[in-house]
Amino acid sequence: MKKKNIGVFLLVIMMIAVIAGCSSSSKEKVKLAYVAWDSEIASTYVVKEVLETKLGATVEMLQVDAGPMWAGVADGSADGMVAAWLPSTHAAYLEKYGAKIEDLGANLNGTKVGLAVPAYMDINSIEDLKNSDMAAKLNNRIIGIEPGAGIMTPPEKAIAEYDLSDNTLLESSSAAMAQELQKAYDNNEPIVVTGWTPHWMFANMDLKYLEDPKGVYGADEQIHTMVRQGLKDDMPNVYKFLDQFEWTAEDMAKVMIEVQGGKSPEEAAKTWVESNPDKVNAWVAGIEL
Repeated sequence: MKKKNIGVFLLVIMMIAVIAGCSSSSKEKVKLAYVAWDSEIASTYVVKEVLETKLGATVEMLQVDAGPMWAGVADGSADGMVAAWLPSTHAAYLEKYGAKIEDLGANLNGTKVGLAVPAYMDINSIEDLKNSDMAAKLNNRIIGIEPGAGIMTPPEKAIAEYDLSDNTLLESSSAAMAQELQKAYDNNEPIVVTGWTPHWMFANMDLKYLEDPKGVYGADEQIHTMVRQGLKDDMPNVYKFLDQFEWTAEDMAKVMIEVQGGKSPEEAAKTWVESNPDKVNAWVAGIEL
């Protein structure tokens, strides 16, 4: 009788091990593409944190330039991204890849893109950059970011539209741009950068956007969530969460400032998620956790 009980016990243990193994191996593996902008690092790591802690998914982060980000979602090598700036900044990518991607709508409203300067500078419009003396003070430079970023197209147009032939758009990276801006700001020096909101630099420094009377930059934008075709069928819970994900510029700024203050993106995202249970619960509403 004892041998029989031991045999049943061992069988139960084996079944539990098999079920656990199946559960572990069946975890959904999600690939998120993003660009290395402070804003998109913040949003993507928050999404990653929720996917892993609430949905039990395994997340692979794919940091790429804007073009490959869109291409990756379009060809299915990435499952999604929460970093599509529309309707203007990423308009060319939407036109090229839009038919192969599902747009889940805006996850953040009220973004803005433009040429930004410290508030202490005595200029207010892009037209003021035509002044040769001002161009000389700026070392004939407008500090940009990565050459493949959609945010680099408007300043190129602005140089042509406003006849800013004395100025050159300098390609760098979002991190390098922010460092240049901070250095100039600390020394009370003139500088013009390609700026966007939300960004931690507007919280840490007194900055202003230059007026754009010719409308090169267009109106305020939104950040959209884009997913690959077929995600709804393959990963319905992941799809539902991404479809319900939305937050505010203030939410995003809190994460960016934490990262700027020395926390890793993972730590900052974890802190924000733990501090905002109501919003997170709304994102995963209707999902069996």
